[in-house]
Amino acid sequence: MPDTLPTGMPQARAGGLPDREQLRAFIENATGRIGKREISREFGLGPEHKQALRQMLREMALDGMLAPAGARRFRVSDRLPESMVVQVTGTDSDGDPIARPVQWDGDGSAPVIFMHPELRGRAALAPGERVVARLRRVGPGRYEGRTLRRLTDAPMEVVGLFRTLDETDPMASAPARYRPAGTLTPADRRAKAQWVIPVGEDADSPDNEIVIATPLPQSGPGLHPARIIERLGPQGDARTISMIAVAMLGIPHVFPTEALAQARAARGVTAQGRTDLRDMPLVTIDGADARDFDDAVYAEPDGEGFRITVAIADVAWYVRPGSALDREAHLRGNSVYFPDRVIPMLPEDLSNGWCSLRPGEDRGCIFVNMDVAADGAISNARFGRGIMRSAARLTYEQVQAARDGAPDATVAALPDGLLDSLFGAWRCLSTARAQRGTLDLDLPERQVRLNDHGQIAAIQPRIRLDSHRLVEEFMIAANVAAARCLEGRHLPCLYRIHAPPTPERLESLRRTLDTMGLKLPPVGSLRAADLDHILQQVRDTDQAGLVNELILRAQNQAEYSPEPVGHFGLSLAAYAHFTSPIRRYADLLTHRALLVATGLEPGPAPSHDELEEAGLAITRTERRAAQAERETLERYAATWLQARVGTVMDAHISSLSRFGIFTVLDATGTSALLPMSALPEDQWHHDEKTQTLHARDTTMVFRPGQALRVRIEEACAIRGTVLLALPDTPPSHRRRRT
Repeated sequence: MPDTLPTGMPQARAGGLPDREQLRAFIENATGRIGKREISREFGLGPEHKQALRQMLREMALDGMLAPAGARRFRVSDRLPESMVVQVTGTDSDGDPIARPVQWDGDGSAPVIFMHPELRGRAALAPGERVVARLRRVGPGRYEGRTLRRLTDAPMEVVGLFRTLDETDPMASAPARYRPAGTLTPADRRAKAQWVIPVGEDADSPDNEIVIATPLPQSGPGLHPARIIERLGPQGDARTISMIAVAMLGIPHVFPTEALAQARAARGVTAQGRTDLRDMPLVTIDGADARDFDDAVYAEPDGEGFRITVAIADVAWYVRPGSALDREAHLRGNSVYFPDRVIPMLPEDLSNGWCSLRPGEDRGCIFVNMDVAADGAISNARFGRGIMRSAARLTYEQVQAARDGAPDATVAALPDGLLDSLFGAWRCLSTARAQRGTLDLDLPERQVRLNDHGQIAAIQPRIRLDSHRLVEEFMIAANVAAARCLEGRHLPCLYRIHAPPTPERLESLRRTLDTMGLKLPPVGSLRAADLDHILQQVRDTDQAGLVNELILRAQNQAEYSPEPVGHFGLSLAAYAHFTSPIRRYADLLTHRALLVATGLEPGPAPSHDELEEAGLAITRTERRAAQAERETLERYAATWLQARVGTVMDAHISSLSRFGIFTVLDATGTSALLPMSALPEDQWHHDEKTQTLHARDTTMVFRPGQALRVRIEEACAIRGTVLLALPDTPPSHRRRRT
């Protein structure tokens, strides 16, 4: 920590609160992560400045000038922290390792990290290895890194596609003693290393098998030998695809024996000490393929408004702090959802059993009763521990059909007016949402449908219905009530926070929108409603899809923290996850805190520091799950497109760069690259100001949002990448076996 402000920084008056630019400059130039203690020491602040400083830091986080750096510390939002987890992706021309951040949510490509060689006597860093590195910025998008700690003692693993040698492979002509059994193509698209599997190290794997391998001692420059230690399945089997992400990202998927035993020993609850809700016709509303039902809803008219009840499975009754179940749930952080399977946070004896609100069966629950006024205002929220019996397991499609006048037998058997009351309460809550001015992105979500043989039957959009929005608004209301309850009792709360976009991202968004004739207000006054106003302007136009994508990319990722930063997208000052404790550990922590707050269980509630640590951990697992789900969808799409190489499809441009055009395929909703080499021969110029790519000698111009007809040129299933060409260009002679 420097004793004085670095040269060139504006000086604050001793003992006075710095302004925002002075504070940002200090945090940016100081060494390490900076918190209120370091700021107070630097600027000579006393106890009388504590509240004002806290408010300034909160506002700067809301404005995107700062980003949380853990343990009540901050960093400037567009810089990597002083140390972080990085993954080695290959080597430079001198043989030194190159790495990338494991977690990256910034604009554009992740920064490149040039790692220093390891100390004498230590093994060199191998491609794919993860380490905690100390970083030093050496230029835009470039850092130097030094290893602080290797993360595992176990051998590093490489997930990839094993191919036996054929006559076209250059290594097939090598002398027999140097000829490997085959090659390994890493599934990680960032990996640059080439792996070979020596004879006798292939675990009898057949050609075209997805495998996990562990490195062997390097036998020569540029060669990375490895031993196959596990076979995941043939590449052609769609059910193998999700296991690639599970293996690559280290997602725990086998429960310890002790945790399974605790789940099997669980039993149902009794009414003793609980509010009896079994006569209340609570219903669950979920997807048709859902197997666990952790939330149920009910509403009844109350004057001009409604009285609503949201009941959530009482997971805290079964998963006690410090138990084997609790340790495993904390490790996993959340469930992970794939087209062919779910990697659950809790064993199925709980997630699909005692913690699932099955119809007609007694279940323990944590509930909240709320009064909703005609304008959507929520009051008189009361939490309790209950016993309930779901009146029906409904699907979104059932509820929507009933609202549209076609109820089935299950819905018709419900009490008269129940669905009318649910939709009436939803309309009230939607009124309040509109008045707040929230960001309501309309991004088509794609789902992969498999047939009975595990083959891809279709990739199609997931339809969003009013019944989805109904459940969403009820859950948001319950989550807000949970945060307010804990705040009202002055107890720490693990908030779901969403900071506003950074000034840098907003400026990039503004430049792009300007080229489309769309205007944003100044950064300092921007609200979620302003971005939503842009969305309303382009609704039902050809620009709608692109503008939604652009605004999404400008957003910060939501995270968990005990600091009340607020939720920008929902325009809420306090928001906590409470409604899905079967699949999110954050919700389980909120349940435990509420039980203490309402006197239903003895204390103490989790401390601020405990929630800080937990928030960082489960934010990481949530992003790991999102990455796994996204990459798996891309691999499914590439697998589906492999059989359609040469087919011409519709796409639209999502962004432009100096090396190609990024598009989104309309059929699959996935990204694909039209490389510069696939464009007609000409001199192409990328104009960042106008966000266009144009040719010098022709009138051909490409711009974001533009519709294209493209030909599928290559699809690499193992990496989930797709290369395109224009329909009137000759097919490439390149050939990829992957």
